[in-house]
Amino acid sequence: MEQGYNPRTVEEVFRDFKGRRTGLIKALTTDVEEFFQQCDPEKENLCLYGFPSEQWEVNLPAEEVPPELPEPALGINFARDGMQEKDWLSLVAVHSDAWLLAVAFYFGARFGFDKADRKRLFNMINDVPTVFEVVTGAAKKQQKEKSLVSNHSSNKSKSNSKPRTIETTPTTTQTKFSKPQPKDEEPKDDDEGLDEEDEDEHGETLCGACGDNYASDEFWICCDICEKWFHGKCVKITPARAEHIKQYKCPSCSNKRARP
Repeated sequence: MEQGYNPRTVEEVFRDFKGRRTGLIKALTTDVEEFFQQCDPEKENLCLYGFPSEQWEVNLPAEEVPPELPEPALGINFARDGMQEKDWLSLVAVHSDAWLLAVAFYFGARFGFDKADRKRLFNMINDVPTVFEVVTGAAKKQQKEKSLVSNHSSNKSKSNSKPRTIETTPTTTQTKFSKPQPKDEEPKDDDEGLDEEDEDEHGETLCGACGDNYASDEFWICCDICEKWFHGKCVKITPARAEHIKQYKCPSCSNKRARP
């Protein structure tokens, strides 16, 4: 057991915490066979210690009363053969987490950490997985789930883009997202004669419902599934309603999706 090591700043206490935590994790994972053997139920009350040097030790509790530092759970060896190994290791891990927090906040209290320092220390500790999470595999599972949620959110945000619509009047043409255009032509930025150009450019675009050609004085909307364009009036979609639609499906595509 260490003597005379007293971290005095938040960073030093956290460094002490991480070193002890690493030692405990070693005992319960990579060095688990040696740890298991040392925890002989025939021996007296044993404790698992983690040191700032990232080492661990199974030993009897400190003789001094009160001890220099908070003590780990006593008698971890007595339960070794009375339960399944993984459950026993999980139990030791839980007590180890409690001990790590006790030591860290013992230093905080001893050296006068104020509310802000204690909060900062806890946040730093809380950002790393607990010993229990590492030993049981929960840390990896949480990381995997977090990655899946992140990917799902990213995909969802891509699919939540507004539907493509055209809202025009006989005198002005306002493009909200995109217009139906021939594949080989680029949209024109020239504001002169837009109505006439729209009629020429989009004359080949037919409404998927009524079959009529594009007209510059009508509101159109594109289905995000089949990518056909429709008169708003033919599918009963107004410009105001289109603003609140994240992904538009035409009646035909909606009926397909609804069938078993």
